[in-house]
Amino acid sequence: MAILAGGALRLGTARLALMLGILPISVIAAAAAPTTPIDWVNPYIGTAGSGSEYGGTMPLVTTPFGMTNWTAQTRQNRVGVSSYNYADTHIEGFIGTHQPAIWMGDYGYVTLMPELDGAKYTPAARRLRFSRKDETASPAGYAVTMQAAGGRQIRTELTATDHCGYLRFWFPKAGQAGVLIEATRPGIHGYVEVDQARHEVRGYNPDRQDAVLGPLALPNFRGYFVVRFRQPMNTAHVYMDGAAVDGRHDVEGSNVGAYVGFDSTAGEPIEAQVGTSFISVAQAEANLDAELPDWGFEARRQTLKDTWNAKLGLVDMDGADTDQRQIFYTALYHALLYPRLFSEHGHYYSAFDDKVHAGESYTDYSIWDTFRAEHSLLTLLAPERIDGMIQALLQDYREGGWMPKWPNPSYTNIMIGTHADSLVAEAIIKGFHGFDWQLAYEAVHKDATVPPAGDATRRWRDREPHTPYEARAGLSYALKLGYIPSDKVAEAASSTLEEAYDDYAVARVAQATGHADDYAYFLKRSANYRLLYNPARGFMQARRSDGSWAQPTEGWTEGDQWVYLFAALHDAAGTIDLLGGTAAAEAKLDAHFDGGHNHHDNEPSHHYGYLYDFTGSPWKTQARVREIAASAYSNTPTGILGNEDCGQMSAWYVFAAMGFYPLNPASGDYMIGSPLFGRLALQLANGKRFVVTARNNSATNVYIQSATLNGKPLDAPVISYGQIMAGGTLDFVMGPQPSRWAAAWRPKPLAALYP
Repeated sequence: MAILAGGALRLGTARLALMLGILPISVIAAAAAPTTPIDWVNPYIGTAGSGSEYGGTMPLVTTPFGMTNWTAQTRQNRVGVSSYNYADTHIEGFIGTHQPAIWMGDYGYVTLMPELDGAKYTPAARRLRFSRKDETASPAGYAVTMQAAGGRQIRTELTATDHCGYLRFWFPKAGQAGVLIEATRPGIHGYVEVDQARHEVRGYNPDRQDAVLGPLALPNFRGYFVVRFRQPMNTAHVYMDGAAVDGRHDVEGSNVGAYVGFDSTAGEPIEAQVGTSFISVAQAEANLDAELPDWGFEARRQTLKDTWNAKLGLVDMDGADTDQRQIFYTALYHALLYPRLFSEHGHYYSAFDDKVHAGESYTDYSIWDTFRAEHSLLTLLAPERIDGMIQALLQDYREGGWMPKWPNPSYTNIMIGTHADSLVAEAIIKGFHGFDWQLAYEAVHKDATVPPAGDATRRWRDREPHTPYEARAGLSYALKLGYIPSDKVAEAASSTLEEAYDDYAVARVAQATGHADDYAYFLKRSANYRLLYNPARGFMQARRSDGSWAQPTEGWTEGDQWVYLFAALHDAAGTIDLLGGTAAAEAKLDAHFDGGHNHHDNEPSHHYGYLYDFTGSPWKTQARVREIAASAYSNTPTGILGNEDCGQMSAWYVFAAMGFYPLNPASGDYMIGSPLFGRLALQLANGKRFVVTARNNSATNVYIQSATLNGKPLDAPVISYGQIMAGGTLDFVMGPQPSRWAAAWRPKPLAALYP
């Protein structure tokens, strides 16, 4: 997802990095030779850029899918601004953040900052300079030495568990050592209290920075925290609006926090453990007791390192150079961050009915982006999470009335379509059974048949504040016309095309749950994308409510007529027929790429490189995928071409490296590209291994000459999820020239599936 076009980003990440004077991370932060998978992760990739059109990543310390992420705070984050930016030279604090993407907001966060010589309440007053040479970052731990007044230094280290952070502060002997805990910022009404007897600071922060983007007020929403110090405090006070509140141990109001002081002994750190919760202060305390029952920073950091190595180690490879390995394992790290855990040891706060429930929950699904590849990757590498993630969406449906588009943590009405339908369909098609399939069908059926409140009275503009839940905007028109009219609804063309795919997903769920008539109905309805094809122009085009064509530039979401020509992910063959056959479609794809229309910095272009598989020229897919992987990703702080979008940009790279991609996620199939390495092996949850080998692979030998699957010839540029999960070997022979491998494959258009 991108907010603006971001033309400069299309220079290619490596070239842009050189223009900005940014060296590859391997040069900046040379360290000991990597020995385990986590050692290959470079959390700085994607952290450099200006505005909101860059990777927007942060060097987060957290567990896979952890609820609270921890990072150095170099700027005040908000919608469009991440807490950490590689260009910054000062640190304002260390934040327990829940911000999932640069263009989304944070919620329920808490910030700690070590200080010398008394309390400094504002970010400008408390910030300290640091240098890259004094900073190290890993998914399992972060450390930095900051420069204080008088040539003194403060060093901070942090590690984490699912719901907790663990920080160590090393102070010089001279000066009063203190830690500031900021509960809320100016204008945000929160609460904080100090309990010196228990060495604790407790409180809450009710801020949801993007609350205006959804319809729910959520009066009970709060991010609770408990900060537990190992050492006794020798001084403590609370503050509000930048001033100490005398004679009290607690305060409620705007911009509240606490300052606690300690006897500083050089060589011995002040240690703090921070429990976070969305249920209560008591639950934050319980999370601390469960996850950090004792003191021992090194042991906890090693535990987190072991956790990441176990997950990242599910993939191993040969034939990748140093930069490729770092890009790959960093991409895998990014892809394993979201959706984030939202339940706390058997219970969760619901941001849809504002109540606490028993069960497992997840949030921060950037579904418009991640339905394309991120969730498909998780079915392979984190299948133990899939049932819980789908169940969480169904709980949102029960508690709020709809499955969400982009829970952060509640409805936000960002982007179009109801692509949760795709997540449900993919999970069902791949045989996940840990959720109620009939309830799932009820939820997707509602998406496809019930217009949102006030549908015919709203334009449903992107990020329009204070609207009801959007669901499928303009559905009341689509049920009559077959398409969404651009004179009635904003982004109508994109919505019509993307929701045709959603209808296909609903059809697959109907088929799997025994609703045969609905299967036939939704399958036919998924062909309505054809209603927007203008044969006189050879492009998709918005229509008005009277059936006439709108202007070619009208009705698009973060794209144009080129980007959305092949938006029917479920029927590439049908789109090819509309264009006049494979030769005409291939010429259009050539013009798409050669004309600079493929914008890999945004998700609607992510499948385009694989479309040549459908035109009889899979060798062009092989070349395009290699080109994109080389130009859009690099081992630099600018090494992600566009917004990371909760793992989608990274998931694309991981699939490119493996040699296949889920162009139509709800089908369970993967289109074959060109594997990046000589060998890549997946350790599957069922105990089997799936190995991709590419003999003679190199930067020039990008073309598949032949392929076998478990020793038998593979003549189609497609494999299935079932074939992968069965284990075995997919073996390619690579060469420097295009071949006719898989050129005869011709899939049937969607119309051939009609009952």
